[in-house]
Amino acid sequence: MAIRVAVQADPQDRAGWLDLARTVEDAGFAGLLVGDHPGSGMAPFVALAAAAAVTERIELGTYVLNAGVWEPLPLASEVATLDHVSGGRAVLGVGAGHTPSEWTTTGREHPPARERVDRMVELVDATQALLGGDPVTHHGPHFTLVDAHLARPPVVRERVPLTVGGAGDRVLRFAAGRADVVGLTGLGRTLADGHSHEVDWSPEAIRRTIDTVRTAAREADRGVALEALVQHVEVTDEAEAAAERLAGGVTGATAEDLVAAPFVWIGTVAEIREQLARWRDELGLERYVVRAPAVDPVTDILHERDL
Repeated sequence: MAIRVAVQADPQDRAGWLDLARTVEDAGFAGLLVGDHPGSGMAPFVALAAAAAVTERIELGTYVLNAGVWEPLPLASEVATLDHVSGGRAVLGVGAGHTPSEWTTTGREHPPARERVDRMVELVDATQALLGGDPVTHHGPHFTLVDAHLARPPVVRERVPLTVGGAGDRVLRFAAGRADVVGLTGLGRTLADGHSHEVDWSPEAIRRTIDTVRTAAREADRGVALEALVQHVEVTDEAEAAAERLAGGVTGATAEDLVAAPFVWIGTVAEIREQLARWRDELGLERYVVRAPAVDPVTDILHERDL
């Protein structure tokens, strides 16, 4: 099955993290990705550099960085260094930073969505320019660079692949016009706790989201890959019962939505593989990111092994 799956993880300790990196590579996954949670998780690029030392093939990247707490030159330096030490396997994933606490813990006010997206766009523009290797002068509302230059290390590849993740129309349109991969998080409005989300995973909403991306990509005269962030994987003979149980903890989604949405994989191995084929044919989805706890069942799904 020509489906590309990467694993997102939050490293907890050295031994477990390096074991996971080896497992992800040996099991045939495409990449290993780390989130960006200042103060509550390992520093992403340090963790990824450690994973690079024990792997040879998989891509290594962020999914996704909070654009609100990064500056262009330090970010470009981190990305270039990771690309160098990994032998050209770095991937940069960026988001606008929806979680309020991840701004406030770094001493920044959590701004409105428009301002957060503006900052992300400007960060991507400046960082990509720096990764190009030439001196960069940039004057914007969020960053000022005057003859900034990433002299070393140079990136191994001509272009480090860029993923922009999000759910809002403006983020998706920007991603379609600039990124190599549009990361479909499927997450809607952030709820009062600052972490949970309201979602709309109805078939109609998912189709509208993908149509937004496709239209923006056509207008920009470019192709773009779609990648869904899978929130839950459960191999079971009782898909409907599992979906009913899960729906109780997902604001805005019905059990019917969960069974049919690419953000949740529920069913037998055969049923999930059928869904993957359908999403590929009907939605053009061939790339996914799954959470680390799902590595074993997803390995069985991709390789059609009986559980």
